[in-house]
Amino acid sequence: MNVLEVIQRSAEFLAGKGVESPRLQTELLLAHCLKLPRLHLYLNFERALSAPELDAFRELIKRRGRREPLQHLVGSTSFCGLEIAVDRRVLIPRPETELLAEQGWRFLNELASRSTEPPTALDFGTGSGCLAIALARHCPAARLWALDISTAALELARQNAARHGLADRIEFLAGEGLAAAPEGKRFHLLISNPPYIPTPEIAQLQPEVRDYDPRQALDGGPDGLDFFRQLAGVARSRLAPGGRLMLEFGEAQGEPLRELFEQQKWIVEPLVRDYNQRLRILIAHG
Repeated sequence: MNVLEVIQRSAEFLAGKGVESPRLQTELLLAHCLKLPRLHLYLNFERALSAPELDAFRELIKRRGRREPLQHLVGSTSFCGLEIAVDRRVLIPRPETELLAEQGWRFLNELASRSTEPPTALDFGTGSGCLAIALARHCPAARLWALDISTAALELARQNAARHGLADRIEFLAGEGLAAAPEGKRFHLLISNPPYIPTPEIAQLQPEVRDYDPRQALDGGPDGLDFFRQLAGVARSRLAPGGRLMLEFGEAQGEPLRELFEQQKWIVEPLVRDYNQRLRILIAHG
């Protein structure tokens, strides 16, 4: 069986299993299996797959048909141009979170341009470490701390930081809540993509998310706002003068969050929209 035949049959199979963009998903998996850039498949449509290649690819397609995420099958995802390893220990970074990272490193670079002291940032609920790693890469002057309740997630985050030569610039911390951060330490930036899916809605998520992302990285409580309430109450005491709190949130949560933080006497900047023009990022200061 040649490359074109494999792509056509596999895309039909994935389509029947309800997988979105089945042709693209098939090509990405085949390119991974053959260790080729995806576009090179188009130059090799007539190439016959060997029996071992075909067996390995069929196994990947079967797993994708069971809705195992593509990122788990290939072992990584791209985040802000950085290759980040992911598996069932961590949430797969979403494109919207790249906007949060960009807001964060722009702010840190602005601070760095005005001071000889290194700006500091805490990534709350770091997961794969993608936010902290992107901040460290795009703001070389910054010092980073990354906190997570999951020691399994932190193990993978450390590996990702080392992969990009940033292990010496990020201190990873295990614990629950901001109390696990260094005692008395104040940060110029507190940044987080916290769990914000309302508990009743988790069962309706796509299988790739519902069945493979860690539940504790998704579940934001009955209305999805539990972690935001926690941060609204305690984060101010951990911000340095002039510091910022930056948070990603879910659909339709923007205005309730603005009210929540303003009730706690935060000054909330205009909410930032994502690529689909949905309100997505809250930036606030004391």
